[in-house]
Amino acid sequence: MAEDKRRSTGDDACRMSNFSESVVEEAALQWFEALGYTILHGPEIAVGETAAERIDPDYRDVVLASRLKKALRRLNPTLQPEAIEDAYRRLVRRDEPSLFTLNHSFHQKLVDGVTVEYTRPDGSIGGALVRLFDFDDPENNDWMAVNQFTVVEGQHTRRPDILIFINGLPLAVMELKDATDENATIWSAFQQIQTYKVQIPSLFKYNEILIISDGLETRVGSLTSDTERFMPWRTIDGEELAPSSLPQLQVVIEGLFEKRRLLDFLRYFVVFEDEGGGVLIKKIAGYHQFHAVSNALRETLAASAETGDRRVGVVWHTQGSGKSLTMAFYAGRLVLEPKLQNPTIVVITDRNDLDDQLYGTFSRCHELLRQAPEKATDREDLRARLGVSSGHIVFTTIQKFMPPAGSDDPSLSDRRNIIVIADEAHRSQYDFIDGFARHMRDALPHASFIGFTGTPIEKADANTRSVFGNYISIYDIQRAVEDRATVPIYYESRLAKLDLPPSEKPKVDTDFEE
Repeated sequence: MAEDKRRSTGDDACRMSNFSESVVEEAALQWFEALGYTILHGPEIAVGETAAERIDPDYRDVVLASRLKKALRRLNPTLQPEAIEDAYRRLVRRDEPSLFTLNHSFHQKLVDGVTVEYTRPDGSIGGALVRLFDFDDPENNDWMAVNQFTVVEGQHTRRPDILIFINGLPLAVMELKDATDENATIWSAFQQIQTYKVQIPSLFKYNEILIISDGLETRVGSLTSDTERFMPWRTIDGEELAPSSLPQLQVVIEGLFEKRRLLDFLRYFVVFEDEGGGVLIKKIAGYHQFHAVSNALRETLAASAETGDRRVGVVWHTQGSGKSLTMAFYAGRLVLEPKLQNPTIVVITDRNDLDDQLYGTFSRCHELLRQAPEKATDREDLRARLGVSSGHIVFTTIQKFMPPAGSDDPSLSDRRNIIVIADEAHRSQYDFIDGFARHMRDALPHASFIGFTGTPIEKADANTRSVFGNYISIYDIQRAVEDRATVPIYYESRLAKLDLPPSEKPKVDTDFEE
């Protein structure tokens, strides 16, 4: 049945040569249906209709209440009805003055659950955590795509093209434009979403992903993304880039909105960075970051197993492509992986300035990491931090692994669930032959090592591979430029003209030979 649906959507993709907005919308809905989403039409679920699902005849409700309550009961079967009702009220009320703080608060509930209170049979007050989603079993959630969903707020009536609901919550907004209209581009769709955020902000309290498309081009962004941060999603399974013959919108839907991938994306790949002064920037992973971290996690589990060689691999993501954020996503993924049994993560740089830059990124992502990172002040402080059995994230420079003179005990910890992340893993300062890299291995004999670099490892560089292993993800400058993740680099060959006095010219060759 799924193959039949995929085949029919391929036929629809061919019909997208017209690229009218209605054709793009119809094709998108069929791609969602092929993934197992229920397809509903906004006008048909309004109050008074036979298939009504909304409860406000004035279209002010943006949550599908019956589906949300049903999901809360299904996912939390041991909780009292009072607790479920309290969770529902906390989800739908507007208790923050700013859209971005509302969205931030909701995302915390999405990931961690809703804290509620209820009255026990003995009259005492109890607390509980209500789950909103089943992150382990995608099919235990309610998946819907709804088109032409009218929202009224104040004096404004708006109708986004497609909304994606999970368990009755509108988590994604898709705005489409007609590619045949020279005045309507994906950036027209971007501007339309900016208007929506101002005029119907209640819809965006729950938003996690924004999609803009004209059938030819498609971009993915977050609630705070500007045009530069709306990026393409160029792969379906992460193994290879999708062929150019596939519509970009199809690649986004099948690549990002596949149920298992989307749940992982929502849980592990959305971060709110605190820029200071109460300013929050919501960042979501690009396709290269999502799949790099997923691959790195798989390799980490293999490397850190009893039979593993403790070499996770190398992630080469070119400068300007968000390498530091990829490292933070990876660390956050490790923290929540039960097979690693609350690991300690050691982040190593070769210079203090790099340490400060990366530490700043991790500090701003403390919610994603479930903790604030720490800095080791010297070797003994590093030993003490690694001696604590409970996991944490420790920053240090590689120089702190140098044992003191005369020491016959180079080890700092023999724990196996220590993951070492080395920034710019190929740098000559690591001195792989008989210097810091060897001391790092001696200090943590059972730890697993992963390297991140913004420039490629030379083919002859066997030392880096001996410590970290082979590439597990490559995002080079060419792909970054194609994705607009960084700017192109141009090189112009020039001859510098030198004007020497005639008396000096005979001396040049002699001086050069010397």
